[in-house]
Amino acid sequence: MKKEITARSIQLSTIFVVIITAFITTFTGSALNLSIPSIGSEFNASASSVGWIVTGYILTAAVLSVPFGRLADLTGRKRVLVTGILIFSLCSGGTAFAQSMTVLLVFRVVQGIGAAMIFSTNTAVLISAFSPDKRGKVLGYSVASTYIGLSAGPVVGGVLNHYVGWRSIFVLTFVISAIVFITAVKKLPASKAECQGQGVDFIGNLLYILMLTLIMFGLSTVSTVSYAKYLVAAGVILFILFVLHELRTKYPIVEVRLFAHNIGYTFSNLAALMNYGATFALGYLLSIYLQVVMGYDSQISGLILISQPLMMAILSPYAGKLSDRVSPFKLASFGMALCALGLFSFIFISEHYPFPLIIVNLIVVGIGFAFFSSPNTNAVMACVEKKDYSVASSILSTMRSIGHSASMAVVTFIVARQMGNVTLGDADPKLLVETMHISFLVFTCVCAAGIFISLKRKQPKQETKK
Repeated sequence: MKKEITARSIQLSTIFVVIITAFITTFTGSALNLSIPSIGSEFNASASSVGWIVTGYILTAAVLSVPFGRLADLTGRKRVLVTGILIFSLCSGGTAFAQSMTVLLVFRVVQGIGAAMIFSTNTAVLISAFSPDKRGKVLGYSVASTYIGLSAGPVVGGVLNHYVGWRSIFVLTFVISAIVFITAVKKLPASKAECQGQGVDFIGNLLYILMLTLIMFGLSTVSTVSYAKYLVAAGVILFILFVLHELRTKYPIVEVRLFAHNIGYTFSNLAALMNYGATFALGYLLSIYLQVVMGYDSQISGLILISQPLMMAILSPYAGKLSDRVSPFKLASFGMALCALGLFSFIFISEHYPFPLIIVNLIVVGIGFAFFSSPNTNAVMACVEKKDYSVASSILSTMRSIGHSASMAVVTFIVARQMGNVTLGDADPKLLVETMHISFLVFTCVCAAGIFISLKRKQPKQETKK
């Protein structure tokens, strides 16, 4: 009886730590977006400098997730997770008292390091504490927490910034992350090194970090930096070198052979890349449409757009739980199809598009994403052994980051080709709507291709044995 109580206590503590870390890492970013003008004004900084407050954090978290995932498998996941929470917490506190733009940027980049350590371990720590038949259920809670962070960020962040100031956002995240840190240190059980005795792939780590930095930075600046396409090309070359190196090394940072030998794992990651790439820019495009074309203010636009992540937050636990009984591969494919349907409907958007239909389409995409995200994560983790959980979840997180960057790169490229250097506030509504038609057509095609990729997967026979 005592053992059952102890096990239950560990599981509850694990869920608490993972859910709250999933919340604060996304909440901080989405809450800060509305504070960018205030930060720029306070420090008299240029738009490009202020933009790096967001970009620096995202880029750092993305490029370091896999290296830290491998480190966690070598040294113990709790150690990396707890260290990441501590770094995130301290940087939140430091950012709240930053007196210059330079100091603020440094804290944000270092905070990205802490976020990378969290991203690379929280999913692995979570599913390691539960049996395989409950994996989808608890993953659903984690995914829901992520979307609650995205949903609550603009609302809570806007209120805090308006009434207290942007620094209060970081004070709040410092307090929350400090509580989670104490809980993780005291309540989470010590974790053993899953790959103890294996060496560190220093060359592989270096190639991976350089490769992803060049690709993501190039994609993020493709419309503003003339040499961005060369950076992406250099990143692709480094990717080829990285794969060749990983095939030859004894203890690779990423077991690339798994992608060739496990089609379910490969297609699950590819499906994630395509889904995030197809859907991420939706909120950006619609926020412009609602304000420039429809004439709504930012507050009303935000309330409309929140319908999508709200559906994700509500349904993700159910979709995750369902994926424990129904094939997660089939559920993820169904979710991808709903996302494609919602995006397809937006191809026909116009200056007089029915207002209720916008919300209905957002709800469809939100339901689709809920049925895709948790089951697809479950599908990925079902394809690997326990010792590879950290790296597998890190790669999936990286697919999300690359998808986000690629999605915005597509939009900025189409906007530049269609509208030139005209500011969005001065854009002709008809031209803006035409630009959105092209964008949604591209994203619908990407999502439709993702359905095909997703349906090609097969349930691994060894899943129930884990």
